[in-house]
Amino acid sequence: MTEHVAIIGGGLAGCEAAWQLARQGVRATILEMKPHSYSPAHNDSRLAELVCSNSFRSEEPTSCVGLLKEEMLGANSLIMEAAYACRVPAGKALAVDREEFAAYVTRQLEETPGVEIERREIESLQDPALTGFSRLVIAAGPLAGQSLTHSLLDSIGQQDLYFYDAIAPIVSAESLNWDRVFWGSRYDPQSTDYLNCPLSEEEYHRLRSALLEGEKVEPRRFESEVHFEGCLPVETQAERGEMTLAFGPLKPVGLVDPRTGQTPFAVVQLRAENREKTMFNLVGFQTKLTYPEQRRILRMIPGLEQAEFVRMGSIHRNTFVNSPAVLRPDLELANKPDIFLAGQITGVEGYVESAACGQWLGMHLAGRAAGRDVDLPPADTALGGLLRHLQSGAKVFQPMNVNFGLLPPLGVKAKKSRRKELYAERARQSWRQWLSVGQ
Repeated sequence: MTEHVAIIGGGLAGCEAAWQLARQGVRATILEMKPHSYSPAHNDSRLAELVCSNSFRSEEPTSCVGLLKEEMLGANSLIMEAAYACRVPAGKALAVDREEFAAYVTRQLEETPGVEIERREIESLQDPALTGFSRLVIAAGPLAGQSLTHSLLDSIGQQDLYFYDAIAPIVSAESLNWDRVFWGSRYDPQSTDYLNCPLSEEEYHRLRSALLEGEKVEPRRFESEVHFEGCLPVETQAERGEMTLAFGPLKPVGLVDPRTGQTPFAVVQLRAENREKTMFNLVGFQTKLTYPEQRRILRMIPGLEQAEFVRMGSIHRNTFVNSPAVLRPDLELANKPDIFLAGQITGVEGYVESAACGQWLGMHLAGRAAGRDVDLPPADTALGGLLRHLQSGAKVFQPMNVNFGLLPPLGVKAKKSRRKELYAERARQSWRQWLSVGQ
């Protein structure tokens, strides 16, 4: 084939798109700005760096994100292959050792015939480095460089949309007070996937007050502050009510403190960042607190009195386009033929969703190169529902995680306990049929 696709960005979507193209005989060049330039959230020169949580969320076969993982695996996803190869214990979730994960993806692509990795920053859609490619995929993520973002927005003639994304801190295991913490997942006290920091009622209210009063990183004057609901800063949740945290990320249900034999008033959970369990992520504690305030306030949590922070929490701007207005259903820019978008810049939210978007686009472009159509997956599949969200007619377009609400109604009466199972059964049947025809 003479097709040669340029992919701006070596994140999850870009890597997955390149993998799908190459395995079907289409050359792909990944143009990655690291290590010459880094976004505010990146610090690793390897591809597929995970900058937020190390979790790919639920593996439950009746969850929509679990279903999406199944679909991706069935279509030979590199990102899912890497995630399962680098997984760390996380109960019913799929979590990974982020360094092993990035190394795995980078190595696979470096060794794949037909994939080239060029380290350079693309600052404009008119960059001479883009000359000679048959198609262009912009998979620069929600933290695309400012110059490239402005060039894209000039091209589509739209104002940018954005929200703020907050990252949770990571602490070292050796700095924990092991006399105060205990192992266990909710409803599974024998599990060693999570550590728990139990709080009394007094400790809970003192922590909440400190979160409310702590000094925060302020947005720049010309930016309004709009958070994605699925990743709210912990202090923003604290503002919503006295018990919001206790019924949210700090809920103690299903957990018993072995020191007291009682369920604590609240619990801060820590999730392992690597196989060796030398680092732990504070689950649900994505934050916009300043670094000194994070050290002061988070050390109020029982068990974290002397915590050493391997990575501080942070807040950064996530950019995405108004997809229903500027993208065709196959993710091609409506006013710029042969330029496509993939991943979180389109308005899909989350690691799995971003990779799935890149996977489908890679399959679609490989099909085009071979002279055959690879249509959108059926609307009743997880990926089909997610991609159709990008064409939604909502008044205000917002990023979205995959969920069963994006799929067509079942059309049958069923008990609530059975509905997810029925959605999943229908989706699996449709996915298998679509895959057999499309491949």
